[in-house]
Amino acid sequence: MQHQENMQTENETQAAKQAAETVQSAAELVAETEAAISEEVVDAEAKNRQIIAELEAKVAELQDAFMRAKADGENIRRRAQEDISKAHKFAIEGFAEAMVPVKDSLEMALKVETPSIDSLKEGVEMTLKQLNAAFEKNRLMEINPVQGEKLDPMKHQAISMVPAEQDANTVVTVLQKGYNIADRLLRPALVTVAQGK
Repeated sequence: MQHQENMQTENETQAAKQAAETVQSAAELVAETEAAISEEVVDAEAKNRQIIAELEAKVAELQDAFMRAKADGENIRRRAQEDISKAHKFAIEGFAEAMVPVKDSLEMALKVETPSIDSLKEGVEMTLKQLNAAFEKNRLMEINPVQGEKLDPMKHQAISMVPAEQDANTVVTVLQKGYNIADRLLRPALVTVAQGK
């Protein structure tokens, strides 16, 4: 019996040893796992700090770029407003430059003490040439329809209808020339038009 008790004690001791070894192995495994997890957490925190630092740098760069773009936009808007203001203020400058010689010619004609009809006519013709050149330079074009031209309500204004030997709604006579500035109507030509036959 004692032998059985010894065997049982030995078995229990061996089981206790195995249990102790298993517990020790589990403790070592837990310690290794904790160390690995702790190392991974430290690595993850370092990576996160690096990512946060990169993102903060990118945000600062984008903020700087935004502020520069905003300032550029404001400068462009301000310059455009100044250009528009100057354009309004000096829009007539080119036309005025072209008209000054016409005024000079008229003043010189008035200074002549005893003008002849021929010299007056010649002076008026030269002044008219200067005026036409000024109009052309500034894209101020005449609207002078010819007889028989179809009435165009965008360029002509009919004053009256008269009986005529031509198609209805065609120009018979021009009472006053019209003018365009570039493609915009300044004044329509005043015309009489033919009545229907």
